[in-house]
Amino acid sequence: MKPYRFAGRTAVVTGAGSGIGEQLARALGERGSHLVLLERDPDRLDRVAGEIRAAHPGITVDEIIVDLADRTATTDAAQRIVRDHPRTDLLINNAGVALAGRFAEVTLEEFEWVVEVNFHAPVVLTHHLLPTMQPGAHLVNVSSLYGLIAPPAQSAYAASKFALRGFSQSLHGELAEQGIGVTTVHPGGVNTRIAADARVGSGVDPAEFEAGLATFSRLLTYPPEKAAADILRAVERRKARLLIAASAKIPDVLARLLPVGHMAAISRLVTR
Repeated sequence: MKPYRFAGRTAVVTGAGSGIGEQLARALGERGSHLVLLERDPDRLDRVAGEIRAAHPGITVDEIIVDLADRTATTDAAQRIVRDHPRTDLLINNAGVALAGRFAEVTLEEFEWVVEVNFHAPVVLTHHLLPTMQPGAHLVNVSSLYGLIAPPAQSAYAASKFALRGFSQSLHGELAEQGIGVTTVHPGGVNTRIAADARVGSGVDPAEFEAGLATFSRLLTYPPEKAAADILRAVERRKARLLIAASAKIPDVLARLLPVGHMAAISRLVTR
C-alpha cells in the first residue's frame, strides 16, 4: 500500500477539543487536510477550530458538537458527515472516557457509558463512513495500554479498549483487500485529560479515588503533540499497530512473556 498523503484530503477526528485529538487536528491542518472535528464540549472545540482556521485559511474546518455516549446523536453526526462530505479519506476514532472503580463499585449504566463512547461510537462512525472511503484511505482506532493489559479497577475501560483492538485487527484484514489501511494505537502514559475527566463509580470511596488519581496522574508524562506525531507517522507508513511511549511498550512485552503474572511485575515497577 502506498504511503498516505494528507494534503487536500478530508480527515474526521473525534475528541478533537483537547489532548491527542486536539494535537491531531492541529497537525493535520499543518499537513493541509480538510477537517471534520467532533467534540462534546463546544467551548473547547470552538477554540481549537478557530485557531486552526486562522493558521491555515486554505483548508475547511467543520465542527460537530456531539455526545458519543448518545447512540442516536452519534448516528445523526455520522449521517451529517456523509451528507456534507461524500468522501472521507482518514477517520480517527480518538475520543475516549474512563471510569474509576472496581466492577462491584460501578453501576451497569456507568459501565455501559464507557463502552458506548469507547467502542460502540467508533463502530457506528466506521459503519456509516466506510462506504465513503476509497482505496488509499485510512482508519485509525485509538485503543489504549489497557487494550493490552487489564489492571484491577478498570474493567469497563479495559473491556471497551480490548473490544476496539479486536474490531480494528479484524478490519485490518478485511479492508486490506480494498486498499484501505487500518492502524490500532495503544497509548501509554500520555498527558491528557482522561484521568481528570474520568467519572467515579457510585460505590467508590472519594478519598481512595483522589489518592489513586494523584498516583496515576504522575505517570502521564508523554506529550500529546508527540503522540499525535507518532500516530500520523504510523498512518503515513500504513503501520497496523502503534504503541506510544515506554509505558505501553514495556507492559506489552511483560504481558507476552508473563501471560498470567505480568500485572504483579508491572505493579512492582510502578511502585519503584
